[in-house]
Amino acid sequence: MSRDVVWSKVPAITLGFWVIKIAATTLGETGGDAVTMTWLGETTSHANPNGYLIGTAIFFCLLVMLVVLQIVAKRFHAFLYWATIVASTTAGTTMADFADRSLGAGYPGGSLLLLGCVMASLGLWYRFEGTVSVTTVNTPRVEAFYWATITFSQTLGTALGDWTADSGLGYAGGALVFGAALAIAAAAYFLTSASRVLLFWAAFILTRPLGATVGDFLDKPLDQGGLAFSRPLASAVIGAFLVLCILIIPQRPGSHPRRET
Repeated sequence: MSRDVVWSKVPAITLGFWVIKIAATTLGETGGDAVTMTWLGETTSHANPNGYLIGTAIFFCLLVMLVVLQIVAKRFHAFLYWATIVASTTAGTTMADFADRSLGAGYPGGSLLLLGCVMASLGLWYRFEGTVSVTTVNTPRVEAFYWATITFSQTLGTALGDWTADSGLGYAGGALVFGAALAIAAAAYFLTSASRVLLFWAAFILTRPLGATVGDFLDKPLDQGGLAFSRPLASAVIGAFLVLCILIIPQRPGSHPRRET
């Protein structure tokens, strides 16, 4: 038997990956809110009657386009990958707001519905591929499962972040809760033999509400516990930080062994 290495089309999971991921999810929150709440006025007296739906349509179309480009690409491209992540987290922001507010599902109902979608996506992925490890993302079918799961998890994270913030903890309190949960996942990674795949998906989901609460903390009004920064300005600053991280932090594709007879 000979042993080969198969290169994934997603980044290797490093500390730098998580730094960029949190920045991307924060940008997704402020960017999504900039369109639906600032541009379309959903939280103002002159709201567009379908603001969340319009925002969802805009970002979902962008997400589909980027996912197609990601799938047809022959190898890992850092900027394309992270642009797709930002599109998924921005679409997740508007989709969660649409489900929670426009459809009236509420935060508990929306969170449970989205958790079911994440579990169903992972279940189908495992059923057809025998694994849900991101190191195997190198075929169109696996990439389709990957991006569907990513989008559902980003949407779930938005709903969880909003639910936690509105439960009385506020945005800073919510950020502390999810930051602590991430610290527990990191401790489990270094101190236990818990499944690395399970810990990855737990951490991936948790970074989304962390980014959501940080983003809301930056742009929500002072009387709502935020810092009242302009959403477009906050998005521009976070976007610049994200690009800088991608340029500075080493980006390489993940890999996994393949055995051939």
